[in-house]
Amino acid sequence: MLASVWLKQPSSFTDIPMQRRHFVLGSLSAPLVRGAASFVGLAALANSAQAQFKVDVSGIGATQIPVGIGAFRDPNHCPQPIADIVRADLTRSGLFAVSNLGGETLTEQGPPNYAAWRSQNLEAVAGGSVAQVAGGRWQVQFRLWDAVKQADLGGLALTVMPGDLRLAAHKISDYIYQKLTGQRGVFATRITYITKAGQHNFSLNIADSDGANPQFALRSREPLLSPVWSPNGQELAYVSFETGKPVVFMQDVRSGARRAVANFKGSNSAPAFSPDGGTLAVVLTLTGRSQIYLMPSKGGTPRQLMRSYSIDTEPTFSPDGQSLYFVSDRDGGPQVYKVGLNGGSVQRITYSGGYNVSPAISPDGKTLAYISQQGNSYQLWSINFATNATQLLDDGSDCGHPSFAPNGQIVLYSAGGRGGEVLKTVSIDGRVRSTLSQAGVQVREPSWGPWTPDR
Repeated sequence: MLASVWLKQPSSFTDIPMQRRHFVLGSLSAPLVRGAASFVGLAALANSAQAQFKVDVSGIGATQIPVGIGAFRDPNHCPQPIADIVRADLTRSGLFAVSNLGGETLTEQGPPNYAAWRSQNLEAVAGGSVAQVAGGRWQVQFRLWDAVKQADLGGLALTVMPGDLRLAAHKISDYIYQKLTGQRGVFATRITYITKAGQHNFSLNIADSDGANPQFALRSREPLLSPVWSPNGQELAYVSFETGKPVVFMQDVRSGARRAVANFKGSNSAPAFSPDGGTLAVVLTLTGRSQIYLMPSKGGTPRQLMRSYSIDTEPTFSPDGQSLYFVSDRDGGPQVYKVGLNGGSVQRITYSGGYNVSPAISPDGKTLAYISQQGNSYQLWSINFATNATQLLDDGSDCGHPSFAPNGQIVLYSAGGRGGEVLKTVSIDGRVRSTLSQAGVQVREPSWGPWTPDR
């Protein structure tokens, strides 16, 4: 019996719409094609690049900060357009009205021309330079000025290898974002997601937060599902069908080394890390129905969290690590619930609509994103726990798998598009959206990675 879904039995597992794939009752109706999975560590990722994402942005924030990003001095013809990447990052956030200063070159040395900047209604301006140095490395420098207060807001000096030039640009964007909004940026973080090309071509992938620099981490002829980052960003947990049934694997992001951590009788699915990374919640069918278990993330004996006659699945930990949000059909159709890890009563969270699944909790624990069936559409909604107000974030027909950015300001999710499944982002207020699509492949099941010491 597969973990999950309140749907009629499909003709084949890979035809199930992705956001409901955790909920199929019954066994697989089509045989899986046997074939080994191949993993790729970060050391080899440079040789496993894919086609780049196409990014489309729509909407603006309730307020926008006018900011100018000058052309960086670039005597050695840097292979990455640093200033352009920074402008694109800030524009994609929807919080900034970005100017290129009319193409004017402005270095980190300035000098600042506050009067001219204010005449252009700019509130902040950044300039910088990029130059090749010893060992094939590049030195990227930048500085930010407050045009209103006529103040130097500091900057960065980064020395990187060519492969990290985009990361350097994203770090500049994060610096600007934090200085001007007071919140930490997420441009330098990474995302993971699954792609499907053809009938038996599945890949686990890692990319920059803007979809750039996509790389294969794992390729398989069998379905791959439910990737999730460890809290330290060093490992990915996911479900693979390479052995003929769903098994939870853990994979080291840097080396590519992988191991099965949940390979018990029946189905093993829906992994979720505790905030400290020491515990893994998984959904097993040891009793004949999908139930939630807790186990050491390094592997070990699972402990059943609750005993029920319902399907319990899609666990996700609260930020304080004291409780789990999950999906259950205990009251009829699937709804989102919450339960403490040390027992206690189960609390129902969602009430609007008869089908609410795929809970994702914001890092501050104040907002829950989830997928709600409204008519024939699977829409992205959120609940503000302070007010109990619900908000429609995307009324598209086939949304799924929401995942919060580390700063809680953006939700990443999958959605049906004209050419198939794509990734989308939406600001937590629903005003700013972006679409990340790849030609010729279905892109699904995203997870936004954490902040890490190098990102």
